[in-house]
Amino acid sequence: MPSSTVEDYVKAIYALQRDSSAGEATVARLASVLGVTKGSVTAMVRKLCEGGLADSARYGGITLTEKGRTLALDVVRRHRLIEVFLVDVLGFDWSEVHDEAERLEHAMSARLLDRLDEYLGRPAIDPHGDPIPDAQGRLPVVDHTPLAKLGSGDKGVVARVSDQDPEFLDFAASSGLTPGSRVAVVEVVPAAGSMRVEPFRKPAVSLSLAAAGNVCVEQA
Repeated sequence: MPSSTVEDYVKAIYALQRDSSAGEATVARLASVLGVTKGSVTAMVRKLCEGGLADSARYGGITLTEKGRTLALDVVRRHRLIEVFLVDVLGFDWSEVHDEAERLEHAMSARLLDRLDEYLGRPAIDPHGDPIPDAQGRLPVVDHTPLAKLGSGDKGVVARVSDQDPEFLDFAASSGLTPGSRVAVVEVVPAAGSMRVEPFRKPAVSLSLAAAGNVCVEQA
């Protein structure tokens, strides 16, 4: 069984690869995400490469091998199913489940995970709208647009909130910016780096374009 540290690293590399236009992670970015020193990252990346989980270019980034990607998706699957369980069954708020899932994701066997998935009804997304890989590591194809990319008068349905900060999640919930909610863009003010949006049956709210980039929608 891979250690929890190995699982944390492959999950972090996977997330950075998905967010980076270059399709790669760097030692500096991993150190920042994981809260460790660059020296610690360099040593662990060497172990991941020796274990066939990652490849590292001398002057480039770090990428996962197929074996590493399979492990990363398994960890992501565990994390997101645990979040669903904590919210839907135990009644946790969606703003407090990320850290709990971070701790629990390393302790679940494949058998327990499949039973949990079955019990929950094989959910496709977690409470934040993130897709849940299936048992074979397949992710559903999604076509989401960051709210910040919409223009005045555009409408859509919130599909995903990627910012895990509890304060932002509380703001999103109180403002009506939760997955499944309809929203219309009232105006965009590029000079101020902000936009004003009107969630369905909620007062219009203003948010920065940076914050709006963390809310993804399916355009109407």
